[in-house]
Amino acid sequence: MTLVQLRHLIALADSGSFSKSAQAQHLTQPALSRSIRALEDELGMPLFDRIGRRTELTAFGREVLQRARQLVLEADALEDSGHRLRSGAGGTLRIGMGSGPGAMLMTPLLLHMATHHPAMRVVVSRAGTELLAQALRARSLDALVVDARSLRPATDLQVDTLHEMRGTFLCRPGHPLTRLRGGVGFAAVQRYPIASTPLSEEVMRSLVESYGPQAHPERCVTLQCEEVSSLVDVARRTDTVLLAIRAAAPDLVELPMKPRLDRTARFGLVTLRGRSEAPMLDTVRQLMAQLLRDAP
Repeated sequence: MTLVQLRHLIALADSGSFSKSAQAQHLTQPALSRSIRALEDELGMPLFDRIGRRTELTAFGREVLQRARQLVLEADALEDSGHRLRSGAGGTLRIGMGSGPGAMLMTPLLLHMATHHPAMRVVVSRAGTELLAQALRARSLDALVVDARSLRPATDLQVDTLHEMRGTFLCRPGHPLTRLRGGVGFAAVQRYPIASTPLSEEVMRSLVESYGPQAHPERCVTLQCEEVSSLVDVARRTDTVLLAIRAAAPDLVELPMKPRLDRTARFGLVTLRGRSEAPMLDTVRQLMAQLLRDAP
């Protein structure tokens, strides 16, 4: 039994004529007859009495017709729902964001959805990478935008749309460190509070290799949280030095570290491998391409 057969049943019941309903369904009359006969054979009872040129529903046919109308109505509603989801006219997008991409992407995404897809429900969760990955695996999130370097490799996770952004030490304009000549050593930075989001093991290792054991975040970072925007605000108002992606705080001054910190964050879109993609993820990819990049 197919929806096509049920549509043929409804059309014939409404018109009472094989020729009229065949024309309305863009079929030949023999093709419609075969469709109805196949449905009757499958159900095991006749649906119509053929009385001369007239076609009337049997008692069983009237019962089947009622259920057929409901099934076709539900199928049409499902199809319409699919169209609405693909176009962003409805449904829900649940996305998790790490600290770095959240600072760059969250507000523009919410603004875009409110402006262009106001019927779409958008839920943004902010947390550490491991917690977000757990939520993705639990199906409470549809996708993540996180630093791929902080994500433990796993066969069930698909990572794409990678964008690299440069990390650096930042401070407010007029900070005492901006007056140093010949570059800024890490010992000078350590005289001030250092703020950072949680860092990947790769970045930790790079800091230690560049500046020694004292640069390990567990030893030098005094202010740590997941929200870059809060740390940026602290750096603007105090002598705190911020370790973050450069683009997260364009108004802060980049310190000329000696040696230069040569590390990037690699932000990627993470989904469950083999799982159907949530609606509007292409929009997220487009915004990532526009926003998750360093200024020229």
